[in-house]
This record gives sequence, C-alpha cells and structure tokens, in this order.
Amino acid sequence: MANFYRDNNDIQFLFRHVDLATSAEICEEDFAFAGEFDHAPADAAEAIQNYEMVLDSLGELCGEFIAPRSESVDREGNVLNEDGTVTRAKGIAEAIEKLGQAEVMGFTLPHRFGGLNFPNLVYSMAIEILSRADAALMNIFGLQGIAETINAFASEEIKQKYLHDFSAGKVTGAMVLTEPDAGSDLQAVKLRAFQDDDGNWFLHGVKRFITNGCGQVLLVLARSEPDRSGGLGLSLFVCEPGPTVHIRRLEDKLGIHGSPTCEIFFDNTPCEIIGERQRGLVTYVMSLMNGARIGIAGQSMGIAEAAYRIARDYAATRKQFAVAIEKLPAVRKMLIDMKIDIEAGRALLYETSRVVDLELGYARRLETNPPEDKPELKQLKDNARKYKRAAAMLTPMSKYYCSEMCNRVTYDSIQVLGGSGYMRDYACERHARDARITTIYEGTSQLQVVAAVRGVCSGTAEKFMGELAQQDYDAEVKDLLEMLAEGTEKLKEAIAYVKEQGNEYMDLYGRPLVDIAIDLINGYLFCGQASTKVQMEVPVLDNGTANGKSIPMKERKAMLARRYITRNAPKIDAMVELVCAGDKSAFTDYEALVGPVPGE
Repeated sequence: MANFYRDNNDIQFLFRHVDLATSAEICEEDFAFAGEFDHAPADAAEAIQNYEMVLDSLGELCGEFIAPRSESVDREGNVLNEDGTVTRAKGIAEAIEKLGQAEVMGFTLPHRFGGLNFPNLVYSMAIEILSRADAALMNIFGLQGIAETINAFASEEIKQKYLHDFSAGKVTGAMVLTEPDAGSDLQAVKLRAFQDDDGNWFLHGVKRFITNGCGQVLLVLARSEPDRSGGLGLSLFVCEPGPTVHIRRLEDKLGIHGSPTCEIFFDNTPCEIIGERQRGLVTYVMSLMNGARIGIAGQSMGIAEAAYRIARDYAATRKQFAVAIEKLPAVRKMLIDMKIDIEAGRALLYETSRVVDLELGYARRLETNPPEDKPELKQLKDNARKYKRAAAMLTPMSKYYCSEMCNRVTYDSIQVLGGSGYMRDYACERHARDARITTIYEGTSQLQVVAAVRGVCSGTAEKFMGELAQQDYDAEVKDLLEMLAEGTEKLKEAIAYVKEQGNEYMDLYGRPLVDIAIDLINGYLFCGQASTKVQMEVPVLDNGTANGKSIPMKERKAMLARRYITRNAPKIDAMVELVCAGDKSAFTDYEALVGPVPGE
C-alpha cells in the first residue's frame, strides 16, 4: 500500500533526529493535560508515538486515497453556482471528509477544543506529506492557522463557537485579506467595518484573491477607523457565509485548480471583532501570515518531492543511446542537485518549525505561568526574545528558499522527461503549474528577502550560526565546519560593507546576503545530520530497483554535507564579491537600462 510517510526515508530520519521531545514538552506544558483529556500524552515518549501514528495514518490516506484523485481534481476544478455557492471538485470534497474523519483538521489546536495539540514541527511534516498528494488540498488543510488565530486572540465565546467544529472537520476557513488595490500592501485595505447604534459590527466592500473564500469561517481584515490610514486603522473580524456574503467570481488560475480562489462582496455583513480594535494587521494578521508562510514552505516541499520522484523514476527507466538516461552526466547532475535541494529545504523548514515551537511555547509560559524565581524568569525572557528573533528571520527564509527551490525542481523534472514532461501524460507539468504560485502568495519571494535580510544584517543570523557551530559534531566533518566558519566571516564582511551603504543598498543586495546565510545554516544542519545518533539504514538503488545494498543514513548524510558545502563555498565567495562591488546602477541608470514604458 502506498504511504507517503513510510516511503520517505528523509522525513522518517528527521522525525528521529530532531528534538521532538522538547517540542512535545512545550506544547503539552510539561504534560499537564494528561489527567484531564483522554488523548493527552503523559510524557515525551507517548507524545512522539502519537505523532508518528498520525503521520503514518495520514501518509496512507494521502498515498491510497488523495493522490489518485489529484489529476481529476486538477481537471475538474470548482464551479460557481447561480446562487453564489461554490461546488468543489469531487476529489477535494471527499478528501476534506476523510481528513475530518481522521481527526487531523485540528492539528495544532488545544485538547480542550478537540484538537491534537501537536507541535508546528509535526504539522510541517503533515503539510509536506499532504501537499505531495495534492497541493490544492493543502490550501484548505493548511488554513488551520485561522483556527489558531481565533484561539490566540478571540474571546472565549468566539472560541467556543468555532473551534470545536474546526477540530471535527465540520468547517473550513479563509483568510480574507487582499483587495483589488491591496495585495502585498495590506495597509491599503479599504473594506469598511462599522457599528450600528447598538454596537453591532458590519462589513461592507470587496475582497479579491481569497483562497477557499467559500469556507464557513471567514477572518476578515477591515478598516474600523475611517479617519485613520495605514495599519493602525485596521481590525480583524470573523463572520460566516450568508445572504450578505456574495462570491462574485472564481479566479481562472494557472495551477492549484482544486483550490477555489474567490472574489467576495460583503454587503453590510454581520460580524464579530477578534481581539482589540486597531490591532488587526500589526498583531493578528502578522501572526497569521507567519504561520501561513511556513505552511507554503511545506506545500513547496511536497510539490518538489512529488516532481522529483517522477523524474527519478523516468531517468532510471527511459533509455536513449542504449542506456538509461540517468547514466548521462548532465541528467545525473540534475537529479543529484534536485535531491540535495529538497533535503536542504526540508532541513531548513523543520528547523524553522522547531524554533517557532520554542518561540510560541516560551511566550505562552511568560503570559500564563511565569516563574516566581527571578533568575528563572530572566532566563525565560531571554529565551523568548532569542527565539522570537530567530523565528522572525527563519520564517521568511524558509518560505523564500523552499518556494524558489520548488520551482527549480519542477522545472527540471519536466526537463528530465523532455517532450513527455511537457505533455499531460505525466503529472510533472501539473506540479510545475502548482509550484508557480508558491513564490507569490503569502508574500512574494522579494518581500521574504526584505524581511529575512533584516535578521541577517542585525546579527541574528550570526548568533544563530554561532550556536549551531558550538554543537557536537563528528570528526569526519571537521574540515567542513572550518569551511562554514570561513563563510561566516565572509558574510560578516559583506554585512559590514552593506551597512555603510544604507538600507536601500541592503534591499538591492538582500538576495545574495540571504542566500549566503541559508547556505551556511543548511551546511551546519547537514553536518548535524551527518553526526546523528540515529541508527537507520537506507537502500542504495540501481536503475530503479533495489540491489540488496544499504548504507547508514549517517554515512549518506556525510556525503551529502560534503557535496553541499564544498560546492557552495565558491558560490559564497562570488556572492560576497558581488555584494561588495558597490554597483548602484539599478539606482543611477534605471531609466536608461530598462527603457521607456511600452506604448508611451
């Protein structure tokens, strides 16, 4: 039977390699819920066992049920009915029902609402597994951040109203943020929120590009302060579909056809405010979008994994010039690069998810149960600040790297298949279409770089890599660690130069700076994997069939680390040289270089 967890050696390895015990302890608040809720674990071992059972079950559901329907979902799409309702593709509707029955629609919600209370780290694994089966379905499964936002900021009455149904899979949600004139710049949102004489709130206006806008729980960003422009004039509201919520159109998209993208008109729609006025964008939506960005990184991982597997299988079986094309050096290099890039993205995403778990856990303890001991309280505050800074840098890094990597891998997957890859006979063309949106929604790659480069240049990256450098590693990777240390020093030189040039120059060269930092962080993560204590064998394949050999995952990771770090070292040198060259022609010669606007 197909199982998208059991057939992925790297996910299983990382499940054992990363520190899930600490994430479990933080999420379960030192396992304080065991006596109150039947399914709450009593210790880390029980929690980790629960995590793997769910991933195993989800992997089977994805392999056996969801993936076989993904092609028909892509071709069928969604239908806007005359009454303004939306009929989803049959495969999506069936999958949502199955996911609800599997009790995984409240993945990170607390036990008291019927949720699993799992760490973000495990949720990222689940999102990747499901996205490999059907990327469009992830846009519904991955919107559980809406429930998390309600749990974090709404009143108890609103929590009780919605969160039990979220956990049971009875409802799905939508982040209703963007407008025709407010995409990346959400401070420009105009949709109006107003109160009647009795203090009841209503919404009026148009929202566009709303993923799953036909969902039953709509989180809406609206302007509650008509006399105040910018983000401080915005608040967050929740409402439900009804006669005043009109879906006016479904977008005709390049990919993710199973995910309905809606234009919605709110005609004096009754709603409730989430949390406090004026904090809708600055506090609530920023928190929501950070979670969504990690979700898109996970979606990117799943798409890339699916596309790679098609290319790997085809290269092993397709013969040209009397040999399998994987024997050709150019194809062999492409496949190696695809595989290593995927594992680099997975390492970065899972590390980011681990850091986010620590950030949220320490913040929650400070808010709900701060220690009375002053030194302990100080340590808790220090940890909370440290992980908050790290998460703020790693989150956009992960979204940027994984989505860009996903587009490269799906592009190369088509290339490996040649003409066959361009046809709809193989799913790699669908994966390439699905991949394209990942660098755009929830913040474009350019915006992710702008966010991440602040952490790189503020010292957060240096501190984070410094902690990674202090971990225990095997002697076998000592020379690689020296190369990473050299790369870190070169990055510091580039940062010093950029700071002298100002913020505009930093944004201009943000991408190479962020790329260097990612290469170095992933290098340390790979060295850590090569020094693992996990005893796990992985098969060695030849022409697509098992030849009876296997090697320790640790040995394979050492090979991977060496190739990754040694091949990146000259790239880092070149990027540092580029950053420090001082070329400002993008500012001084822009009009001459791009020419006039066409038609003018």
